[in-house]
Amino acid sequence: MIEIKTPAEIESMRRASRVVAEVLQQLKSRVKPGVTTAELDKFAEQRVRELGAVPAFLGYRGYPATLCVSINEEIVHGIPSPKRVIREGDIVSLDMGAVIDGFYGDAAVTVAAGEISAPAKKLMDVTRSSLEAALSQVRAGARLGDVSHAVEEYAGVHGMGVVREFTGHGIGRKLHEEPSIPNFGRAGTGPTLKAGMTLAIEPMLCLGKADVIVKNDGWTAVSADGSLAAHFEHTVAVTEDGCDILSAP
Repeated sequence: MIEIKTPAEIESMRRASRVVAEVLQQLKSRVKPGVTTAELDKFAEQRVRELGAVPAFLGYRGYPATLCVSINEEIVHGIPSPKRVIREGDIVSLDMGAVIDGFYGDAAVTVAAGEISAPAKKLMDVTRSSLEAALSQVRAGARLGDVSHAVEEYAGVHGMGVVREFTGHGIGRKLHEEPSIPNFGRAGTGPTLKAGMTLAIEPMLCLGKADVIVKNDGWTAVSADGSLAAHFEHTVAVTEDGCDILSAP
């Protein structure tokens, strides 16, 4: 069952999502060659708590950090480490959630560390734009398949692989609620969207094939062919005529 949130509940989600957005904005300027992913995680946890929220990922299903930091061929769920040093030319995905008054916000961005290659820049641009394409389909009366199809269609036109093993999701009182939101699908299918539904929409694309391997740590998902991956995400509320991006910076 897809839960409909009240305006007051959506405002609580907006507060949590704005914490996520603010911290991600601050982290973007800290993604530099020589910085460790553990340093980014430490900063994220400190800022989330200073802003009156609780880290959503820390301890979730045993996850050991506030932030997921996924570099280059890592698609999602990269665990921060003092041994993982960001290097010139890396692309770094930052994924984070926060909780305020029992309601969740969740967002992700991919950031360049120094000068990156033209293919890496194209991947980041296409992934960001595929999220925008998906958001343009969100409105009351649309079908969930319209949102999924928008990502797949945009990525396909630009020659990118669409990750199928991981999806977006409903969000609200829990980090993951119904429905699952694949980044592929057929327009005109799936549940009908209604005002008050709250969704975390998150395209994950690869430069090569989108087959996935999960590393021995049980979390870090990488592209099976070693190709670069990127990830962008927003938490949104469905409205009668579009969507309200709760995690907008």
